[in-house]
Amino acid sequence: MATVPASSASITLPALPWPENALDPVISANTISFHYGKHHKTYVDNLNKLIAGSEFADAPLEKIVIATAGKADKAGIFNNAAQIWNHTFYWKSLRAHGGGEPPAALKHKITAQRRAEFLNAIAENLLSAGDRIVELAHRETALPIQRLTAERLRTVNQLRMFADLVMEGSWVDARIDTADSNRQPLPKPDLRRMLTPIGPVAVFGASNFPFAYSVAGGDTSSALAAGCSVIVKAHPAHPGTSELTAEAVVEAARSTKMPDGIFSMLHGGAAIGQTLIKHPKLSAAGFTGSLAGGRALCDAAAARLVPIPVHAEMGSVNPVFLLPDALKRNVEKIAAGLAQSVTLGTGQFCVNPGIVVAIAGPDLTNFTRLLAAGISSAPTYPMLTQRIFESYVLGLQQMNSHGAAALVVPQDAATAGIGALFSVDAQTFLKTPQLAEEVFGPVTLIVTCKNANELEEVAESLSGQLTGSIHAEPRDLLNFSNVVDAMTARVGRVVYNGYPTNVEVNPSMQHGGPYPAASDSRYTSVGTAAIFRFARPVCWQNAPSEVLPLELQNSNPRNIRRLINGVGTSEPLA
Repeated sequence: MATVPASSASITLPALPWPENALDPVISANTISFHYGKHHKTYVDNLNKLIAGSEFADAPLEKIVIATAGKADKAGIFNNAAQIWNHTFYWKSLRAHGGGEPPAALKHKITAQRRAEFLNAIAENLLSAGDRIVELAHRETALPIQRLTAERLRTVNQLRMFADLVMEGSWVDARIDTADSNRQPLPKPDLRRMLTPIGPVAVFGASNFPFAYSVAGGDTSSALAAGCSVIVKAHPAHPGTSELTAEAVVEAARSTKMPDGIFSMLHGGAAIGQTLIKHPKLSAAGFTGSLAGGRALCDAAAARLVPIPVHAEMGSVNPVFLLPDALKRNVEKIAAGLAQSVTLGTGQFCVNPGIVVAIAGPDLTNFTRLLAAGISSAPTYPMLTQRIFESYVLGLQQMNSHGAAALVVPQDAATAGIGALFSVDAQTFLKTPQLAEEVFGPVTLIVTCKNANELEEVAESLSGQLTGSIHAEPRDLLNFSNVVDAMTARVGRVVYNGYPTNVEVNPSMQHGGPYPAASDSRYTSVGTAAIFRFARPVCWQNAPSEVLPLELQNSNPRNIRRLINGVGTSEPLA
């Protein structure tokens, strides 16, 4: 396919980086010809018509995209220019005979130091993107600049955290049991075991965290740290931010001389996601989003000829239990803190406290009044997308139709992000499972119990959750130990006398929980332990030293901590 001659237009159709049949049979030559020769070319032709004789007539493509972004009167120019850029990036992200594990010789060269340099380079590139990437994220998501600035820094620190983890190296959990030829009745073999990369990983970006749970977020950084290649499916709520972040990753891969194919990104809807999860060379996936979306990916992965793990973080209502002594002593403090937690970020957090459980009485009545006032007076912001807002409004309507009484509701259905508060008695809650389902947005439901027995019954009725919060004084913990036990059995993180919306990123964090909060409660998507999702153990039996990974060699050249004959040590093996 020839390019548009430079003499006839300022923007030309770039040549494909490979022959049209190079990706057969995964992507046919006919499909390439259609999308390149028709769609891509049409965008080039349209843009040249739109910019002819304008200030952009001789401008480079990237300048046109940046200058027209967010300007309603330039929407046509922006849409066509951005599509040209997207298509070109997509073609360059593919290569003939790509995918799969790199050859053994190449894998050996991708050392821990190289991976750490790569992760640190991504972090530096994200910072170097400056205000431009934050401002674009703000335009695409309506999230406040201050919040996005903090989130980018969190993402940068997360990348550096994984770089440090990789450099230290002990995460591979190296174990060595030396041979004993004199053991009776059978000789003991030499066995050496450690974690290795699981293979290519698909990462599905989240709508509510354009940095921390998206293109260079926790799933991507932990998979790259493990030594896996990553294919990201960008979330349609922030495509431009995803593109700029992908540029940062690609440039970091180039500058640190990572192998081709270590990272790529795709745009598209559910069909693209299904195609990606079914690709025979994919080894695992990470997902943050709705229960329906996560379950669809899990089902598709399980139905493959070779099933693969999907580490999905999905629905959670994050119950908050207010025990009697704590409620009596701290009613104002708890109400103020909970109102802030419910409405923080317009309630668009996976750990938003969606259910509050307490025993009826004057203290709960006072608390409810204070909480309603706090939610009513909280600042409001637009929600992430129109679809999310519509789902929020529908969720409020369904809560009401299932027997929950509205205490605070948005008066103007056209206004996004207004907080809501509902209440229901425990028996209605227990008989109505729909009331225990997540409503994504700034809303919480107070479940009023008659006595301690009902409180325990509500706790034991709940499904798996990311978090469970307990506000308690010492006597409460003694009197309501069954509630504490019920929460410990059902959640990934138990929060005492606090609120779940502060998710600290460090090695001790657990961000996951029993289904449906996550697809596998043994893992976390936040903190250094997230790396274990994308690694698998391999054991070498009686292997010659020259084929052993550095981490399992007698001399311990990486100086990592290992378990040798049942004893933890970083000393070399004599």
